[in-house]
Amino acid sequence: MTIRIYIPADAAAIACGAERVVAAVQKEAAQRNQDVTIVRNGSRGLLWLEPLIEVETERGRLAYGPVKAKDVASLFEADFLQGSDHPLAHGLTEDIPYLKKQERLTFARVGITDPLSVPDYIEHGGFAGLSKALTLASADIVQEVTESGLRGRGGAAFPTGIKWKTVLGTPADQKYIVCNADEGDSGTFSDRMLMEGDPLCLIEGMTIAGLATGATKGYIYVRSEYPHAILALNRAIDAATTAGWLGDNIRGSGKAFALEVRKGAGAYICGEETSLLDSLEGKRGLVRAKPPLPAIKGLFGKPTVINNVISLATVPYVLAHGGQAYANYGMGRSKGTLPFQLAGNIRQGGLVEKAFGLTLRELLFDYGGGSASGRPIKAVQVGGPLGAYLPESQWDVPMDYEAYMKVSAMIGHGGIVAFDDTAKMNDLARYAMEFCAVESCGKCTPCRIGSTRGTEVIDRISANENREENVELLRDLCNTMLGGSLCALGGMTPYPVLSALQHFPADFGIEQSAESHSS
Repeated sequence: MTIRIYIPADAAAIACGAERVVAAVQKEAAQRNQDVTIVRNGSRGLLWLEPLIEVETERGRLAYGPVKAKDVASLFEADFLQGSDHPLAHGLTEDIPYLKKQERLTFARVGITDPLSVPDYIEHGGFAGLSKALTLASADIVQEVTESGLRGRGGAAFPTGIKWKTVLGTPADQKYIVCNADEGDSGTFSDRMLMEGDPLCLIEGMTIAGLATGATKGYIYVRSEYPHAILALNRAIDAATTAGWLGDNIRGSGKAFALEVRKGAGAYICGEETSLLDSLEGKRGLVRAKPPLPAIKGLFGKPTVINNVISLATVPYVLAHGGQAYANYGMGRSKGTLPFQLAGNIRQGGLVEKAFGLTLRELLFDYGGGSASGRPIKAVQVGGPLGAYLPESQWDVPMDYEAYMKVSAMIGHGGIVAFDDTAKMNDLARYAMEFCAVESCGKCTPCRIGSTRGTEVIDRISANENREENVELLRDLCNTMLGGSLCALGGMTPYPVLSALQHFPADFGIEQSAESHSS
């Protein structure tokens, strides 16, 4: 009997030696005359256990990890193909506490299916949402998404249904669906994991968006640093087209939708939606003034839906199970789930999909297991390089868009980067300004000049040059950037700077009383 072994083709697993493990398993199985089939799945998101091997048994899939090529012989000797015990064994994969306590809706298939197999995708609930959408009027699809409460998962958290309704209501001879897969925030990897581990889900979501708005053409804008995702997407598009789920006549419905992958050149600013559109059009990525909104005048001047990978990949669940089923998760106006990504100085880094409402403390300790260094965690940056640094006093704020806004922070893309007590917050604040200076498109003065001057001012503060005056100058500079920048790059760079000043004044050589300054 052929035994199925799952070894991730995820970029993180490959970086940890997954290809060498595959070769070792193939060699060992051949030498022992063991009949095995290796399935290259996506990562389950337990990154500290990568490469994670799973063996399909009568009891279910059993996990072993982290497996190195040198461990493979001992696994075979221990008869791991029959689920026998081994020092690297973790029992049933689905019973590992890190996974068992999650609510995986968007990531329901990631790590479970063969990412490029249409039959496997369908067997695990794939294309159920699209099948339903093909029976509905466009307005009814939009209504379902609106009722779900789904908001943009790229950072701005704008209601997806409203954006779709605007495009649907704007007459045009051509409309577009654009997926912003230019994942560039520090500590974020959920887009990459989804594209590599379940690309058909993104394809399904974009096709549903096309049916909802009258768009017949879609583009997936992927950063060039994601070669494995680009390859997986192109292969999945070919597979979906061959199976009739994409093309001029989707499943005989008479409705059309075509998809194309476009590779970005790595500019952080092209994660901003209007810069992304310029790049797609073959121009230098510059932020556009709004109005007009992209939903009215977007790609090539046509109405365009621009959504993040996770937003679009969540749509199939919403259509298959109903908007209300999705809205039953979460809290307040933050409906559904978000794949949080644990990174930085954390013992158990990885992906955790949970409903909104849990706390940062739960993520850091119940899932992350505390710091990797064993030292106390000092600060946590949530939401990428433009996110605020949160001190322990704010770790019990519920993960909710509005709750985080109240403490001058943002959830953003769900990236969480932990720092222990050796971190120097003045250096981290300086990095935020320096990052902005390097990545600015240069179109607006507050971002272009403000970030450069901000770096210089922080240097003077750290050198104790007229510290008090320079601290006030830095605050004024941040207020100018907050209120005067054309896009979120300059407009949010002050978040990490002001939060570092407010919560960790000692790292700037400032008396604790400075903490009373409002950010």
